[in-house]
Amino acid sequence: MSSPSAALGLERMPSALPLFPLSGALLLPRGQLPLNIFEPRYLAMIDDALKSHRMIGMIQPDLKANEEQRTPSLCGVGCAGRITQYAETDDGRYIVMLTGVARFAMAEEIAAVTPYRQGRVDFGRFASDFQPRVGEESVDRGGVLKALREFAELRNLQIDWDSINEAPNEALVNALSMMSPFGPREKQALLEADDLKGRAEVLVAITEIEVARGQNAPSSLQ
Repeated sequence: MSSPSAALGLERMPSALPLFPLSGALLLPRGQLPLNIFEPRYLAMIDDALKSHRMIGMIQPDLKANEEQRTPSLCGVGCAGRITQYAETDDGRYIVMLTGVARFAMAEEIAAVTPYRQGRVDFGRFASDFQPRVGEESVDRGGVLKALREFAELRNLQIDWDSINEAPNEALVNALSMMSPFGPREKQALLEADDLKGRAEVLVAITEIEVARGQNAPSSLQ
């Protein structure tokens, strides 16, 4: 079965997207991100997306934005996700699963009358996102697994190593990047990596820094 990104293709992507600014959230191509939607403006966003292309743009507020800003500026790169699962709860919330399609560069924010923000976006820089598993052979899988083991030991994490060992490199790197407990700056660096090899290298570097910090911290703070 083809992936949502491969089925859509660059030429079929919308030029504008509703935007969901969410600090610390990371969506990558073919990754899955569950969302619990309860704010009225984002309920409206989901309603409108379901009536059209079923896509929204996940993007972080600008990392330098003032937290007191009512409408903070946005990062320059986000990721389009397609609504692939949807359910409504008894209390009016939407439980949504987004499947990543492709990253985009923000061209400009649109002055919209909708309660949610919208942006004009450009997917051209990330055309390779539409092809699954591009660059897998260049990933240092051993380095990724080594960093994961050290991090898991430091944090006393339980890892399903059977599933990890069976995962292809793209799924492994992207899933670990999305699930990682790192901050917004690290998540944005993972999102903006040029390719899968670069993302794996960023992931290993960030993980090694966290491991080194943990090993050097007083035991009461680990």
